[in-house]
Amino acid sequence: MHSDPGSGRIAGPDGGGSRVVIVMGVSGSGKSTVGAGLARFLDVPFLEGDVLHSASNRLKMASGHPLDDADRRPWLEAITVWIRTTASSGHGGVAACSALKRAYRDQFRHTGADVWFLYLALDREVAERRLTRRKGHFMPPELLDSQYATLDPLHADEPGVTIDINDSESPAEVLAAAVRAVSAPQR
Repeated sequence: MHSDPGSGRIAGPDGGGSRVVIVMGVSGSGKSTVGAGLARFLDVPFLEGDVLHSASNRLKMASGHPLDDADRRPWLEAITVWIRTTASSGHGGVAACSALKRAYRDQFRHTGADVWFLYLALDREVAERRLTRRKGHFMPPELLDSQYATLDPLHADEPGVTIDINDSESPAEVLAAAVRAVSAPQR
């Protein structure tokens, strides 16, 4: 995969420009910041996956209760529709989405779109420190354990790359690593 900043295209292995990059990880990993910055760099649409959560899902999480697969199903389907629509436009896009389970990532890949994952790997203690500093978000630090219990990190046979961001407190530093990752020839 390579990118041409300002072209509005993310080229996949076939040379087409409809790749969708999913910036994934637990809450507090910087998915939204990195995803939005990456989309600006690539000049493609950006989806903040959290906006697709239902009001009941947000309320459930805000009250300290983790989502289960039944809660996530409509949210995952909405992201799947966005992936299909964005890829069919011919210019690709970037979405921030936890994508904690391989089954969720498989659902995205089965859209027929060229989906590529950028996993922002973060230790639990660092994520908790970040979440306690964050204000105005529905995801409380108390739900981190449930996210890590659900997390199935990116597998070697899945398209994408893992970036360890434990020592990268600067969002600009993480974004630079993300840009390098999507700009390099990949599988």
